[in-house]
Amino acid sequence: MPESPIRKLVPYAEAAKSRGVHVYHLNIGQPDIKTPQIALDAVKNNSIEVLAYSRTEGSEDYRRKIAGYYAKLGIELNPAEILVTTGGSEALSFAMGSIADFGDEIIIPEPFYANYNGFATAMGVTVVPIVSRIEENFALPPIEEFEKLISPKTRAILICNPGNPTGYLYSEEEITKLAKLVRKHDIFLIADEVYREFTYDGKTHHSILHYPEIKDQALVVDSVSKRYSMCGARIGCLISRNKEVIQTALKFAQARLSPPTYAQIASEAALDTPQSYFTEVKREYVDRRDLIIRELEQIEGVKVARPQGAFYCIAELPVEDADVFAQWLLESFNHMGETVMVAPAAGFYASPGLGKNQIRIAYVLEKDSLIKAVSILKEGLKQYNKR
Repeated sequence: MPESPIRKLVPYAEAAKSRGVHVYHLNIGQPDIKTPQIALDAVKNNSIEVLAYSRTEGSEDYRRKIAGYYAKLGIELNPAEILVTTGGSEALSFAMGSIADFGDEIIIPEPFYANYNGFATAMGVTVVPIVSRIEENFALPPIEEFEKLISPKTRAILICNPGNPTGYLYSEEEITKLAKLVRKHDIFLIADEVYREFTYDGKTHHSILHYPEIKDQALVVDSVSKRYSMCGARIGCLISRNKEVIQTALKFAQARLSPPTYAQIASEAALDTPQSYFTEVKREYVDRRDLIIRELEQIEGVKVARPQGAFYCIAELPVEDADVFAQWLLESFNHMGETVMVAPAAGFYASPGLGKNQIRIAYVLEKDSLIKAVSILKEGLKQYNKR
């Protein structure tokens, strides 16, 4: 199994903290936005006397409410087309395991969420990367390049929309092209849509579930983690109108028995969160994005892509190896008793050598902390390159 590029530096961060150094965490997508009170109260005020197993596929009530959430987006679903999972992570594992056998291939635009590599490894699936570039803001690579990679072993194309780690939001034209491609080659299209609510600059999210021509080929992964700032709940879902896919994924789900009961109760309640919550959260993330991009662009030698969704950006640094630099920031550097923790981007690529001088930044801290963190990063770069 590959180690997580997001978490592998944790021991160095903990060691820095033990020395009294304050660490600004830009490495992990843990929002500081408050979880909706309605979700917390649903657990706090519950009168359960026996904390029993739930249904393997998730409670009927919760799946009906998920279907209601999608109906508001213009997507009609039957609760039987929804499988509740232990986080979006499990949904991704189930998706890969259900559609691919050992040695089969899934094409993924890179850089991609590093755990896709881990899930694929665990399921015996081969990741076939296709490069998207910082110079093009990480837009979808040309469809012709996808076609070149499709082989008899190809089972799916996997995208994250909006993207982690890039923050790129795929356009309607790009999603339409992908839909035509998977239909032409009779393969699946998996879309990780957990950041759906977080789109900026007046742009709209386009779900693959809006394309009836690929209803049997579209698999969507969703989660409450980021939408409601409930990362610790570990509740997600796998959605497919393909009955065979759901029946197969259910076998994987049966092996882990059931998703957690209290977390489903909280997640069901969270679906009643008013739209004003998302309006305020989006406004905050836009402010943070604008701030972090502005501050990074003022550092000599730094190149940064402008995200249109989620809460991540990729920055290219004037260093040879961001892994070494990120460890140095924690192990050997502090500025007035403070330092920053970032995620080296090489771990978000499958192609050897790519992303070596890039980092992923999660702008999940309040604005004053972001300004301070970038100023420390700037000082760190100055000192590092003087060595």
